[in-house]
Amino acid sequence: MNYKDILKNARENLNGSCRVCPACNGNACAGEVPGMGGKGTGDSFKENFNSLSKCKLNMRVIHDAKDPDTSIELFGKKMDIPVFAAPVSGTTLNMGGKFTEEEYISSVIGGCLDAGIYPMVGDTAVDSFLITNLEKLKEFNGEGIAVIKPWENKNVISKIKLAEKAGAFAVGMDIDAAGLITLALHGKPVGPKTLEEIKEVVESTKLPFILKGIMTPDEAELAVKAGVSAIVVSNHGGRVLDQTPGVAEVLPEIAKLVKGKVTILADGGVRTGVDVLKMLALGADAVLIGRPFVTASFGGQREGVKVYVENLKSELKSAMVLTGCKSVKNVDGRILYK
Repeated sequence: MNYKDILKNARENLNGSCRVCPACNGNACAGEVPGMGGKGTGDSFKENFNSLSKCKLNMRVIHDAKDPDTSIELFGKKMDIPVFAAPVSGTTLNMGGKFTEEEYISSVIGGCLDAGIYPMVGDTAVDSFLITNLEKLKEFNGEGIAVIKPWENKNVISKIKLAEKAGAFAVGMDIDAAGLITLALHGKPVGPKTLEEIKEVVESTKLPFILKGIMTPDEAELAVKAGVSAIVVSNHGGRVLDQTPGVAEVLPEIAKLVKGKVTILADGGVRTGVDVLKMLALGADAVLIGRPFVTASFGGQREGVKVYVENLKSELKSAMVLTGCKSVKNVDGRILYK
């Protein structure tokens, strides 16, 4: 399957909810929430893309990094590249309704596993969607991560138990969803959490716990105090608060403070293997990618997702060769042009 054909099919199947622009930068869909855009002016989405784009790489070609190792092990699982499919849900609300939640998530899970990486499945205002996502994950032997919205703790914990039964190898909470209007529209209140509330959720499971939605160094420290296994530096794709900085802008200071104390994941504006390398150089251990997986699945279903990930692998490996990186483990800020 040709990736250009995947994009063409996606443009048709997304029914206008996403234009599948040449650059997924948030310009055309600004303010379209529900939909695929960023909230308000859309600047938070745009800044994710633009701040990463502004990072430039030092090309180095006098070295012995001829066959880089792109693999990594996280949460007890080996991955071909340090990439997770971000937890995206809501086919009816946000993606034009061409495919059901079951069809969408099946493509993402299957395509990711076919390509040697792992998916995250998400939660949304429609209670049945999480059930569907977990049922599909169970069909794939639980090979993925379940991420729950910041409901009241008793509801979060009950959903974590469902994820455990489905066999998920890690769980998380996208606390950055605290202001999602798509949830408010359905009368499903979410909100911020105190440190003690986060601790309660973390202590409710023996699985690795991921806290998604950290954008400041002080909150990164609080996440460490809460005992989480990993944080995701993320502004929820620019969908919850207008006028935030981009993830690539805040990541270095966060990494400077908590690198080595907690696994650092980054989510925002990552589109290519080169973008993955940039995020690693800025301090991430791995990345999450959201919207491009929607495009890949709507354009080519399971095979489309696999093709997209294979493209990422090729791009990442090539970029590592040309920056002198033997392994993703030794990528650091020296490859960034300053």
